[in-house]
This record gives sequence, C-alpha cells and structure tokens, in this order.
Amino acid sequence: MARVFLSLGSNIDRERHIRAGLDALARQFGELQVSRVFESEAVGFEGDDFYNLVVGIYTDLPVGQLALRLREIEDANGRLRAGPKFSARTLDIDILTYDDLAGTVDSVKLPRAEIEKNAFVLQPLAELAPDRVHPLTGKTFGQMWAAYDKSKQKLWPVEFSWP
Repeated sequence: MARVFLSLGSNIDRERHIRAGLDALARQFGELQVSRVFESEAVGFEGDDFYNLVVGIYTDLPVGQLALRLREIEDANGRLRAGPKFSARTLDIDILTYDDLAGTVDSVKLPRAEIEKNAFVLQPLAELAPDRVHPLTGKTFGQMWAAYDKSKQKLWPVEFSWP
C-alpha cells in the first residue's frame, strides 16, 4: 500500500465541499489522517478566502488511477474546469506525495511543487507528517516549514470538525 498525502481546498461553500470531499475520501480509502483546516487568502487571483487542509491515505491504486478517482470526487462536487487555472472552486484535491516517488508518473508531477511554494499546503503537511522527508529536498516537512518565510502568505486555523 502506498502512503499518499493529498491537499484539499475550497472557496465556494467551503464547509460543505470540504466535508463532502472528506466523506468521499473516507468511503474510498477508509481511515483518513486529517490535518487542521486553515483559512487563507486566494493565491494567484482575487477571490474569496479558501479553506485548506492535508489528508493522509493509504491506497493500492496506481498514481494515474488515483488522480482519476480524485477528479471524479471533484466533479461530483460541482468542480468546473472551463475557467482559468487560478479561479474559485468548489473542491480541489491534489496529490502532494505518493510514497517517495519523484518525477512525472502517469502525467502527475511528484512531489507537487506547491509543497515548497504555498503555506496553505506546507503548514498542514508539516503538522501531519513533520518527520516525513521530501523526496527531492531531503529535508523533512517539519524542517521545511520551520525555514519557510511565513510573511509570504497569511493563513490561520479555523474551527472545523469532521465527521
């Protein structure tokens, strides 16, 4: 079984879509490891604030099939893909890491570059798996978060309980 970390985000009816995404992931993959939920400003466009979190799962699905399954969950939650890349969304689920794979696997770039760029990905990942090593940097996610310039992006934890 592969150890996978996913990022989830929503800025349209955020609580409903994050809950629906978590419910769908739990039905598909069983027990989830779930970070705190953070609210953050939209990055790359003007829009409503996002809710973001990181989820750990185990799966036997290969990377490509996992990506398709996640896309189905997004689509079931009203995800529209016709707009610009950086835009409002009901639900966004991205594969951050898949075991220690690095490179492009089934058209998915691993590990996801947002780990190093965005606080709303790195902070919940570092809280969930502080001792896990990034496959390319050789640093743990905890070390990466400690070194991250926290003035670059604002985010704050929000009260959120699931299930």
